[in-house]
Amino acid sequence: MIKGNFIDNLPKVYGIYTGGFLAFIIIMSIAEQMGMTAKTIGICFVAFTVAIYAIIGYLSRTAQADAYYVAGRQVPTVFNGMATAADWMSGASFVAMAGGIYFKGYGYMALLVGWTGGYVLVASLLAPYLRKFGCYTVPDFIGTRYGGNLTRFLAVVVLTVASFTYVTAQINATGTIASVALDIPFQYAVYVGLISILLCSMLGGMRGVTWTQVAQYIVLIIAYLLPVFWISNKMGAGFFPHFMLADEVARIGELEQQFGFIANSKENLAMVPKGLAGITKAHSAVNATPWAFISLALAMMMGTASLPHVMMRYFTTPSVKAARKSVGWSLFFIFLLYSSAPMLATLSKLSLIDPSLPTGIIGKSIAEVQAIDWYQNWNQANLMFVSDFNGNGTLELNEFFMGGKAVVLATPEIAGLPYVISGLVAAGGMAAAMSTADGLILAIANAISHDVYYKIIDPKAETAKRLVVARVLLVVIGFAGATIAAMEIQGILGSVIWAFDFAMSGLFFPLVLGVWWKRANREGAIAGMALGLISGAGYLIWVRNGGSGFLGITQLTFGIFGSAVSLVAMVVVSLITSEPSAATQKMVDEVRVPSGKSILGKQH
Repeated sequence: MIKGNFIDNLPKVYGIYTGGFLAFIIIMSIAEQMGMTAKTIGICFVAFTVAIYAIIGYLSRTAQADAYYVAGRQVPTVFNGMATAADWMSGASFVAMAGGIYFKGYGYMALLVGWTGGYVLVASLLAPYLRKFGCYTVPDFIGTRYGGNLTRFLAVVVLTVASFTYVTAQINATGTIASVALDIPFQYAVYVGLISILLCSMLGGMRGVTWTQVAQYIVLIIAYLLPVFWISNKMGAGFFPHFMLADEVARIGELEQQFGFIANSKENLAMVPKGLAGITKAHSAVNATPWAFISLALAMMMGTASLPHVMMRYFTTPSVKAARKSVGWSLFFIFLLYSSAPMLATLSKLSLIDPSLPTGIIGKSIAEVQAIDWYQNWNQANLMFVSDFNGNGTLELNEFFMGGKAVVLATPEIAGLPYVISGLVAAGGMAAAMSTADGLILAIANAISHDVYYKIIDPKAETAKRLVVARVLLVVIGFAGATIAAMEIQGILGSVIWAFDFAMSGLFFPLVLGVWWKRANREGAIAGMALGLISGAGYLIWVRNGGSGFLGITQLTFGIFGSAVSLVAMVVVSLITSEPSAATQKMVDEVRVPSGKSILGKQH
């Protein structure tokens, strides 16, 4: 029996939860040995974990604005770091990151560098100061710092564009996992994923999402690391494979050279299902030049420091000092997964192409490969494909194709691990996608309900009415995201990268200059947000429609163009218009003092 304050008992509560989850894995392992089917195991893992998250969401229900929007500002640093890491390590990080590295090679390591390095900007430029400001949302800071409803509204627009782009990718990931685990069509599975997401966030808002995300982090990190260590040990790469990465990558290079590679003809590629890629390391625009790598990393760093759902997590800490410590813990918990993604991609590829391993398929007959259980499962999910293009009956290096999001999910089966590990990975992927989707949908709904409805439309609205509006918006935004995700307009990783670019185009410099440049004013912020977002989106459309681009800026890094326009517009317009009031400039000075009471106090 746990007595006393819930916050004080957090280590004990989550210790019991972790022990219970490990016990559940053991029970599932025993059930598999006793003959439980793979499909039943997958359903049990997904259903059990989602049920736990729903219970946490229900127990965290609240009717208080402070608890709903910022979890009562009482989340301890370590647990806020775990919640932030879960919020951050999305379906893209869990499901698609290793796939990107698998197919595109070292170039996609720029994402790891940028996404991790972005937290340096968060810690040094923004998080402590936004916490000192005492706001509920990012548009709340923009609207109060610069003044005026238009600035607040434009911040909501940028937030919505970036976060909605991001959330469609997360619902895509939950749909992919649910469709495989539950054996239902993807178009229906996205709505199953959505319902799971809403169960966590509807009643408790940020408080419910916070405690759910801590639970989700525990699941996703176990689900990611356990297969890496197990597969590595089984393949002879050592129990802790990270130190052997260079040797294993060199081995892949030798094997690719040994087998040779002939590019497929257009006729051959036309037979491959949409969204699948060849097994070998493809040439990528990211790999083309050092600037391509640097620009992608830079865009992801600035995007990280601009994403509203990331900033919101630091509004929940008890103090400015705690916000800064939370960033450090966030980095630690994120590092645990990000340091393993390249290793998982490497082990996955070796499992398939190394003929000395029992799992290797290159050189086997096409018929033999098509008869393998794991191939049949993932082929039915439209995530794997083989074809005898040269007609010799043997699988060559350029005749096996796989979807990027199948790399993490399918690797335990390919490596011959018990199916319970595949069920665990599916649960981890769901946890990663759900945790980020929770934060994103909440960011949009909170911004519209607080900054548009309450601050602009009805400033006298009672708390209960405000929370009803927020919850209705959660449902509407979620279903809109699921509908877009079902169309599969863009892959998971591509959608996520676009979200970072949109965020940095419109918000990076208004946020940074709002803290660090007293001369920045309302007119400058309006110009910076509007022109940054419009120019960034316009550049993306131009490049997507065949435009050549310039200075090496691609559709993956269009935020560099948008943010440059935002900076120039903001500085020029601020300088040619009147400076902010003395009260505003004094407020900016106070924000940069890392102690004392918050600026807004209890104005909300």
